[in-house]
Amino acid sequence: MQRVMVVCVGRLKERFYIDAAAEYAKRLGRYCRLEIVELPEQRLPENPSQGEIGRALAREAEAIRAKLPPGAALTAMCVEGPLRSSEELADMLDAWAGRGEKCLAFAIGGSFGLDEGLKREARARLSMSPMTFPHHLARVMLLEQLYRGFQINEGGKYHK
Repeated sequence: MQRVMVVCVGRLKERFYIDAAAEYAKRLGRYCRLEIVELPEQRLPENPSQGEIGRALAREAEAIRAKLPPGAALTAMCVEGPLRSSEELADMLDAWAGRGEKCLAFAIGGSFGLDEGLKREARARLSMSPMTFPHHLARVMLLEQLYRGFQINEGGKYHK
């Protein structure tokens, strides 16, 4: 069974996000060994400078790298990544499995996104939408899409 890591900057606090993430994590248990890693978001002043933001993102990137197992196929969740349909994500999951990728890792940044260096190191970038969403909702959306992708590849009825 393939290992899938979702590395998130920030903790879920709202019950509705926690419940939704837990539901999709439970469903994904049929298809992969899911691990959700929550990392603390760096504290910044009320109106941070670009330099302060950059340093915080670099520290968050180091924390993400420290959690990734060697050889993990990292996907950076970022708005500038290509938009993919659910079917295209399913094809990506299938291709990674076919190449024998032992661990698929998806990184979701905090409110200021992900460090540019980390995005360059990723094997793939993926955008959920050109619209802006709370990073906590992005976690739920990613988990749902991973579940949908595995269902598509299995020929399940979830995806219509």
